[in-house]
Amino acid sequence: MKKYAVITGASAGIGMEFAKKLSEEGYRLILIARRKDRLQKLAGRLRTECEILPADLTKESECYRVYEEIQDKEIEIFINNAGFGDCGRFWEGDLKKELNMIHLNIRALHILTKLMLKKMRKTGDGYLLNVASSAGLMPAGPYMATYYATKAYVTSLTRGIAQELREANSRIYIGCLCPGPVDTEFNSVANVEFALKGIRPDYCARYALEQMRKRKVVIIPKAYMRLAMTLGRFLPEKLYVRIAAGQQRRKTSSETGRRRHGRAR
Repeated sequence: MKKYAVITGASAGIGMEFAKKLSEEGYRLILIARRKDRLQKLAGRLRTECEILPADLTKESECYRVYEEIQDKEIEIFINNAGFGDCGRFWEGDLKKELNMIHLNIRALHILTKLMLKKMRKTGDGYLLNVASSAGLMPAGPYMATYYATKAYVTSLTRGIAQELREANSRIYIGCLCPGPVDTEFNSVANVEFALKGIRPDYCARYALEQMRKRKVVIIPKAYMRLAMTLGRFLPEKLYVRIAAGQQRRKTSSETGRRRHGRAR
């Protein structure tokens, strides 16, 4: 029987698709998310052994509790998928929501990455995949400023650790998944409607696992997003940020219009 794969934010979206794919491959799963009922429903649909671990990872103590629950397991894959965003002018945003975003997108991911890396160093191998965003590869994201900043942290942290592992000749893999828009619950939580067509979460998860096993450090599904991220590096930074602002402003205007007409999602 295969070792364990652990997925945070497993109750919906990309996390749920990771669970399905890894179950199909025969992994025993540890599924982590806030909503116990959703985890139970998902576990009931999967073909391999599943353990569910309800936790609110915006709380630091919960991050350590989760690790204590799993530290004695034979874990081959750990996916830091839990995260969310928000859209709007920075000074109008809900501070509590933004701090929870920072706690989840950065602090929880940082804690679990460090603890799991220490564990994997003892066995000498394993896969750590941090779910970031194409937003994390851009210099800034006006109207989603906090979210872009959290994902820049994830991409920078992951790339730095990856180089350290290479220089240590380690077999441990770490990488970051940086998709563009994905059709998940993220959109409604973040109050956005993306201008670009989103990709399916099942495609995103499958592509990420394929590239993870090829030891790709920065994983960007879809050629048009890879091209956009490459071309963006050659633009003057101020222009690049203005383009990002224009994209986000349209999302904000679209959301305002839906609210006025009673169609906000």
